[in-house]
Amino acid sequence: MKIVVLDGYTLNPGDNPWTEVERHGELTVHDRTDGSEIVERARDADVVLTNKTPLSAETLAELPNLKFIAVLATGFNVVDIAAARERGISVSNVPVYGTTNVGQFVMALLLGMCHHVSHHDARVRGGEWALRKDFCFWDFPLVELAGLTMGIVGFGRIGRRTGELAHAFGMKVATYEIAEIEPPGYEPFENMNSVEDLFAASDVISLHCPQTADNTGMINTALLSRMKPTAFLINTSRGGLVAEQDLADALAAGTLAGAAVDVVSAEPISPDNPLLKAPNCIITPHIAWATLAARMRLMQTTADNIAAFVQGSPTNVVN
Repeated sequence: MKIVVLDGYTLNPGDNPWTEVERHGELTVHDRTDGSEIVERARDADVVLTNKTPLSAETLAELPNLKFIAVLATGFNVVDIAAARERGISVSNVPVYGTTNVGQFVMALLLGMCHHVSHHDARVRGGEWALRKDFCFWDFPLVELAGLTMGIVGFGRIGRRTGELAHAFGMKVATYEIAEIEPPGYEPFENMNSVEDLFAASDVISLHCPQTADNTGMINTALLSRMKPTAFLINTSRGGLVAEQDLADALAAGTLAGAAVDVVSAEPISPDNPLLKAPNCIITPHIAWATLAARMRLMQTTADNIAAFVQGSPTNVVN
């Protein structure tokens, strides 16, 4: 069986071997694959692994041997699921691997906005502290989280983990989730009737919902205007949820205190992305998922998905 990885570098930049995947067939790994190279590289493949390299209906039509697609991520919108189903191609994803990591990263971003650790470290190393007359100084308001409200949009695995961590910091937790949810085992907790109410009530908003045609650009001027001027927005979900110019404008106008995004609408980030010039905005390069522990889990689950397919009982099937 021929297995082709189209874009394996981010999963294994050298510290996370393909050994478990390699057990299941003849493996070819490409660090990256341009759109024009997909068909040539995958033409004879029985199994294709992809993270962000798109597999459209037109591309699938040119891959006659393809029987199984393993998506190296939780999100699977890079594959035309309907077209794969029509061609009898099973598609699996990895639904659970980074829950702990992303929740942890949300809190890192939040604490960064609360204390501006890197900024103050740079000021000390630049000699500012040595020149001061007092034993301490700070350039931004320092924020205590206890008693504030963490608003979570989407209360799946990662949203729930973020809520647990926020609760551990003494925060109240509120959510907006359209699906029926089981309340967590802590209080105070509230699932609000509308996303507008959640934005108005929260001191921090953290996004944890998938991007769909209906919610693309949902974080816009109208919704941002409901936030408190002292509030923070965090996005570790999908960049397309945010109307980036609207967010940049809100930050410039001071209608919210700060934002931190690990994802943007086009990745790698475009040099003209308005958030690059926005004040009080932390931007990280889509790394919330990327600890070695999480990538090892992702690799093992991918290997397990392939093994299950070979055995005739595919797991984590999304189509």
